[in-house]
Amino acid sequence: MANWVTFGRFLLLFVLLAIIYSGLPALQLVNAPLTILIIALDGVDGWVARRFGEESLFGATFDIAIDRIVETVLWVVLAHLDFIGVWIPLLFIIRGNLVDAIRSKGAAAGTAAFDMMQSPIGRFLVAGRFMRGFYAVLKAVTFAWILAWQPFPILAPDFWAANGAWLTGIGLALAWASAAICIARGLPVIIEFCANAGPNAQEKT
Repeated sequence: MANWVTFGRFLLLFVLLAIIYSGLPALQLVNAPLTILIIALDGVDGWVARRFGEESLFGATFDIAIDRIVETVLWVVLAHLDFIGVWIPLLFIIRGNLVDAIRSKGAAAGTAAFDMMQSPIGRFLVAGRFMRGFYAVLKAVTFAWILAWQPFPILAPDFWAANGAWLTGIGLALAWASAAICIARGLPVIIEFCANAGPNAQEKT
């Protein structure tokens, strides 16, 4: 059942994209709540897996893959709509590819992604529930905040003319904070992988 919840998040992402690009401002008012629902379900599938004893390497890998798809697509969409700079989705894509390539080595050996972290700082930043939750909430707030205001230039032009600048500024600050946490959580994975590889490790192509 947990994997079906994860798959449901994937389907809801396409519903959200259809609404964002619908050109219907009144419909776009659901951008924020739908975004929050999609990201909140990430916690639900984990709870379901633990509650019903469905935890597995496949489930953990599938969950991370959908997480990556959701966040990457939303960052790209925000950049495409000129809400954020293109460097932000590029950062997430580069970091995501590096980390996922490293985690694939662990998956091949039967080790779940978060179990790969050995150092205390790595376990706290990458595998710890607090940081995972904080990061998820930060991204949810960032996506929801920016998308919440998408229809306002048309639905409430006077309000947007008076408040759009600072509302947009808050969205950018949230996006930059998300990018900073993205780097902070990615570096321990890369550093520990390089350290464990050893000086005599040979790269295979």
